[in-house]
Amino acid sequence: MTTRIASVFAIGVLVMGAAVLAMTPEASQETGGAVTFHRDVLPILQKNCQSCHRPGQIGPMPLLSYKEARPWAKAIREAVVSRKMPPWFADPQYGHFTNDRSLKQTEIDTLAAWANSGAPEGDPKDAPVPVRWPEGGWNIQPDAVVELPAYSVPAREVKEWESIALPAPFKEDTWVTSAETMPGEASVIHHLCYHFEKHRPTTVYNRYEWMEVPRDEAGVSRKAGGSLVMAEGTVLTREVGSSEVKSRKGRLSIRGSNDFCYLPGLTYEDYRPANAGFLVPAGSDIIVNLHYTTNGLAVVDRTKLGFTVTKTPPKKKFVPQGSGEGGDAPVPANDAVAAALVRHTAGISQLAIPPYESNYMAPLADIAFNRDVELVWFRPHAHVRGKSVQYKLIYPDGREEIVLNVPRYDFNWQLTYRTSLKIPKGARMHVEFRYDNSVNNKFNPDPGKWVYYGDQSWEEMGSPNMGFLMDRDADEKGFMTRR
Repeated sequence: MTTRIASVFAIGVLVMGAAVLAMTPEASQETGGAVTFHRDVLPILQKNCQSCHRPGQIGPMPLLSYKEARPWAKAIREAVVSRKMPPWFADPQYGHFTNDRSLKQTEIDTLAAWANSGAPEGDPKDAPVPVRWPEGGWNIQPDAVVELPAYSVPAREVKEWESIALPAPFKEDTWVTSAETMPGEASVIHHLCYHFEKHRPTTVYNRYEWMEVPRDEAGVSRKAGGSLVMAEGTVLTREVGSSEVKSRKGRLSIRGSNDFCYLPGLTYEDYRPANAGFLVPAGSDIIVNLHYTTNGLAVVDRTKLGFTVTKTPPKKKFVPQGSGEGGDAPVPANDAVAAALVRHTAGISQLAIPPYESNYMAPLADIAFNRDVELVWFRPHAHVRGKSVQYKLIYPDGREEIVLNVPRYDFNWQLTYRTSLKIPKGARMHVEFRYDNSVNNKFNPDPGKWVYYGDQSWEEMGSPNMGFLMDRDADEKGFMTRR
């Protein structure tokens, strides 16, 4: 996995001087002068870019000052003119998303004009007050922090999905209102997901656990579906701080789910604007699922999890769908939706993409809703051959509506698409994943091979993740089913 330049969001609505580049009429009317950094560009960088482009964040260069931004003016221009930045892939014809990052044409013209005019600084007196970002590199200042054990990632090796249990930092029933993941070494993290569950006597802390997956020389699983559908087999364990790996026959004792996730382009979930939260019962554990992808450089990852909490129960509660992947592996007891969907990959696990196939459609996911609910985000997940994904809502009266269409899925930016969609009882969601295993896919490691379902980036999957809000006192039972 590679981590791309972090988001460059909406940039200004201004123009360059006529002596350098002709201004657009719209921009000229709005600004009445040339685009300058302090007056015109910096306010937009503060609002849309600096959350990533500052020390300790995913952006490869800080954009906090003119001195920092000036050398990158042409690169930023090329990125936005080509629409590579900001990363946003939802088709504007369908759905409405509150975190839409796409730029208006006038904004693209403005940034291009600033770069083409020599990226003038302007008067520093025009600069807005600097943003006071949270300390320690956070996007949201946490009330509680959990530091994961340091993890040594080798330069080269196939790393399977591993799970580890840690005690939650809450000593009493606690409503979590935001959750943020701060990766230590983002370049090697394929994903880092976790959930909370009530502590079980069999749960052991600070021990990594994973399934042994037989693989060929190319790293492809010899067992269709990889470890995700292996109910039993060889379980491997390693204590934190030790290099000794032990094995036993049987099933995993823990398995992290994807209630909360770090993925490229996704670092936090904030439920505070919706007056919502996620209840963590006293005595809970955090079950973390780790997947590292080596990149030729040995590094040590030191990831942190940060949470904000509230003492007053919020009006609504967040309910994660959960991927349902894992066959008979344990599912979180407090995640009724994930439990209901635990079999949803039964079809996708039979995925078999032929060589050189450029538009292969996976088995359709069909999810039925058993009660009224508010859908608040989509987070589709595939690997490097992922081409597109579409969510189609079918109402009880038979009416169909495309609620998210991603015609150009990008593995390097696995975004969350935030919305507010009221779904009535009896509705169904059809989710369609398509894959490109042809030579036209520049991320394709080998178009001449069959591709099967599996954990690794060179294998494939299709997870139609969604998140929901419900009234705080609503019963989650019978929420939705997989057909």
